[in-house]
Amino acid sequence: MPNLRRVNVERSVPVLVPTKSRPIERDYVLGTGVSEIERLGIQHEAWRPHAVACWRRAGFEEGQRVLDVGAGPGHAAIDLAELVGPFGSVTALERSHRFVEAGRATAAAHDHDNVHFHEVDLMRDPIPGGPYDAAWCRWVASFVESPEVLVRKIADSLRPGGTVAFHEYVDYASWRYAPPLPKMGSYVARVMESWRALGGEPDVATSVVGHLRANGFDIRSVHPHVFAVRPGHPMWRWIETFVASNLDRLTELGAWDRDSAQAAHAEFQVAAADPATVLITPMVMEIVAERR
Repeated sequence: MPNLRRVNVERSVPVLVPTKSRPIERDYVLGTGVSEIERLGIQHEAWRPHAVACWRRAGFEEGQRVLDVGAGPGHAAIDLAELVGPFGSVTALERSHRFVEAGRATAAAHDHDNVHFHEVDLMRDPIPGGPYDAAWCRWVASFVESPEVLVRKIADSLRPGGTVAFHEYVDYASWRYAPPLPKMGSYVARVMESWRALGGEPDVATSVVGHLRANGFDIRSVHPHVFAVRPGHPMWRWIETFVASNLDRLTELGAWDRDSAQAAHAEFQVAAADPATVLITPMVMEIVAERR
């Protein structure tokens, strides 16, 4: 295993939210406002230990040039900047102007001048710089209109021998509860329907493997990530904040009626108050591949 610089997975990264934004914002299903930046911070805190372990398996190390594909407001990019150290660099690609500004502000607050944010639409814009030593891509392939284009662009940006690590959903419907919550089950199904209606694919990970092989990668490792947790666990908190944001967003977009959404949320809150409730998380596949 390479001698990687230690990343502190316990610390919390405060995010500075910019006060200015452009009149037209390239939005996401859950938006790009302050509450979503905060939610993504909670999500990253829950997943940080698993991301760091993945980077180690992929051989990310000091001095490398790393590409963060679909960086959001930069939570992972800041950790990657610490991992590669002052002689390495992180290029963070993100299409949301608000997220790019938030990432730049946070990097400046932490004196990380080795992380550079670029406002890029991955489907339409070229990837700047390169070749890179490594790339990180989490929950991006499931949202873009063409995962094949995404993988091809990553392949073109990496040097031979460079590695890419993905975290993508492989069985979103594994999200369930014990004892069962029927209204939340309907909600999970509705999430998947709305996702596909917008051109995404929640269970995209198996397709990513095929696209990687077709674009000159050897698959080095594949690991499933699914957790059974109780209220109060960081993974529960991750799901809890998603439910709170997404239920409102589904009704705003007309993807679900408000009465059904409120009934599902009430069912979830009752379950959250019972310490014996078990949540099984949506299954994520970790894929590490090396470019030939």
